[in-house]
Amino acid sequence: MVTETGNPGLEAAYATCARLAREHYENFPVASRMLPSSMRPHVAVVYAFARMADDLADEGTLPAVERLARLDAWLERLHGADTPQVHDPRLPGATGEVFVALHETIRSCDLPLSLFEDLLSAFRQDVITRRYSTWSEVLDYCRRSANPVGRLVLRIAGCRDEALDHSSDAVCSALQLTNFWQDLERDWRNGRLYLPLDECRREGADFSDLDAGRMTAAWRRVLTAADALTLDLFERGRLVCESVPGRLGLELRLTWLGGRRVLDRLRRTGYDVFRHRPALGAADVPAMAWQLLRWRRR
Repeated sequence: MVTETGNPGLEAAYATCARLAREHYENFPVASRMLPSSMRPHVAVVYAFARMADDLADEGTLPAVERLARLDAWLERLHGADTPQVHDPRLPGATGEVFVALHETIRSCDLPLSLFEDLLSAFRQDVITRRYSTWSEVLDYCRRSANPVGRLVLRIAGCRDEALDHSSDAVCSALQLTNFWQDLERDWRNGRLYLPLDECRREGADFSDLDAGRMTAAWRRVLTAADALTLDLFERGRLVCESVPGRLGLELRLTWLGGRRVLDRLRRTGYDVFRHRPALGAADVPAMAWQLLRWRRR
């Protein structure tokens, strides 16, 4: 649903963001009809901004210096709220429309630019950083790559509460980490590893086993520790799921349940993503709906 603004150019910009959300809804719950209709256009804008910037960082055919230059151009455009340029040769495709909608969403929802800056800093890090030494470094990356999205959604909903912000941070980081463990094989093939190196060394995990697609006892120990940390974050994220009212609260609970379901499935398969990458599908919907109905506050 696109907001009727009386401005055809602005409405077209929101329509472009909604289309991007629908095309990639599996990565982010922005196309869900469970979200309040007043929120959907603005959340789709946040998604479109993040999705397109992330694609710039991951464009493997371009040299790193070019990808960084394009991300710098996004940062410049982000700060050009008063005079958004529709045409910029450094920015591809529908970028002009995305930024037109973004600046209106930032204005109307009073969103802090710092959260968008954090996202862009994480995307820059994707270009230049392939390994993380400690859990602190991994979680700092999550702080900038995942947590801003949760805080932006809360602000679009009109929620400004420090306790909810911290709980949202926990669930967003948990979802990000779950995706890392789910995509361990894919990320390794692309030269990235999000498991901290000091943990890998402590457990005697051998990178040659990842090259060969072997899930060894040492790697299971590393992933078991990662699982425990991720599970703790999910539990700390229950507050925001239980405190936000209405349809957004239901959406948050479903997102939480989906992430937990993937993490549980990883554990049951011994984290062997080389043989099977667990993912959610239509068959999971009845079970998740039942879990949603039986949700109990803790």
